[in-house]
Amino acid sequence: MQLSVATILQESATCHPDRTAVVEDGSRITYHELWQEALRFAAALRARGIGPGDRVAVLLPNTADFPRAYYAVLAVGATVVPVHALLVADEIAFVLRHSDCRAIVSGEPLRPAAEAAAAAVGIEVIGVSTGHEPLERAAPRRPDDTAVILYTSGTTGQPKGALLTHFNLVMNAGICAQDLMGLTADDVVLGCLPLFHSFGQSCAMNAALRAGATLVLAPRFSGPGALELLITEGVTVFMGVPTMYHALAEAAAHDPRRPAALRMGISGGAALPGALLERFEATFDMQILEGYGLTETSPAATFNRREHRRPGTVGQPVWGVEAGVADAGTDRRIVLLQDGEVGEVVLRGHNIFAGYLEDPEATSAALVDGWFRTGDLGKRDADGFLTIVDRKKDLIIRGGFNVYPREVEEVLARHPAIDQVSVIGLPDESRGEEICAAVVLRPGVTATPEEIVAWSRDRLGKHKYPRVVRLLGELPLGPSGKILKRELQEVCA
Repeated sequence: MQLSVATILQESATCHPDRTAVVEDGSRITYHELWQEALRFAAALRARGIGPGDRVAVLLPNTADFPRAYYAVLAVGATVVPVHALLVADEIAFVLRHSDCRAIVSGEPLRPAAEAAAAAVGIEVIGVSTGHEPLERAAPRRPDDTAVILYTSGTTGQPKGALLTHFNLVMNAGICAQDLMGLTADDVVLGCLPLFHSFGQSCAMNAALRAGATLVLAPRFSGPGALELLITEGVTVFMGVPTMYHALAEAAAHDPRRPAALRMGISGGAALPGALLERFEATFDMQILEGYGLTETSPAATFNRREHRRPGTVGQPVWGVEAGVADAGTDRRIVLLQDGEVGEVVLRGHNIFAGYLEDPEATSAALVDGWFRTGDLGKRDADGFLTIVDRKKDLIIRGGFNVYPREVEEVLARHPAIDQVSVIGLPDESRGEEICAAVVLRPGVTATPEEIVAWSRDRLGKHKYPRVVRLLGELPLGPSGKILKRELQEVCA
């Protein structure tokens, strides 16, 4: 059996050659054009001796060059290694060296960093070019061949390369497009999420192109900019992380226009506060569907369906995937807990990665008894809806009591003066950890840390309310819009 992620674009180019595949800064590229450009660049890669079994890094912004390069590398039979756009040269060099890349594809404004890293490793930097005669067809690959190596953020040390197979990614794209979102060729998807990230790559790019839909690319995200694109491009589906929904809601508060075609929002990457969900849905008169997944799960693992959703949960397992909650204290075996009990979320199914590159120890720690240990704490109800309580590493233990930051954040998000909030634990000599709320106030509104502490004391248990409140101008965000709690620890200490 042969299967390649490149066929996602190939098949849509065959079925919808004249439909718009990608919109970039107002210019439109059809499916036929995009596929031919990918095949031409694939020919350029082959002329450099790159082929099946090789690995090629891609360091590009959210422009049409990203799908051109991504599908070209896959079409020539090589493995794509997407590189995080905010890494410095030394960090890029680590990825290139660890993954043994033959070359790195890059362009402005990221090319200088790519060139410095490539020089340190001794490989070449290639710009996206479409001057060669196109390949006749994509190179055949087996379902279990590695299609993409996605590097994790390295919260516990050096980043790890997650091996995602062609089968992982083709299945996930199809399920996202058809079963979860119901995408058709008439849909327009706004691609604000970084394409080097699994959420943007699989759920936005691969799923949209699998359905023959139009992908609108935004190299830089801002609330007003995204609102403008939603309106002018007739976007029907928006995908983002909670901070993006917050920025859009803020933009809409200062702009009376509303996107007429928008029918659905997809949220993932972090927990969406209930107050924000309610505000956004009331503002835009549409539904937000929350899902859950990780780099190692391709990424979609659970999802709320339009006709059967439960806000506050991340939905039920997608087709072909099982989700359980296990005793987080066991290392070498999975002991599943009863519904309603809090434990570590474990997953198994067609979406689970093949392991970490050159890291058998980390692979065996993550894949136990056929299950993938996510490191997230959650609980499941009798109907199979999963609620993520928090990251296991973010759990705060104050005076022997477990405190889940998300629960505290949900309450504080309803404070009338609070615009954004993130809760962390700070070292404390007497209680082990103390609860700290990092807060951004609404524009033009004032509140003191003492007032916020008093307000939360009336609404949270004695072991849960924050004794420390830090007022900040903004929360530190990663490129995908996630709040960087490690940086908050340094800021708030």
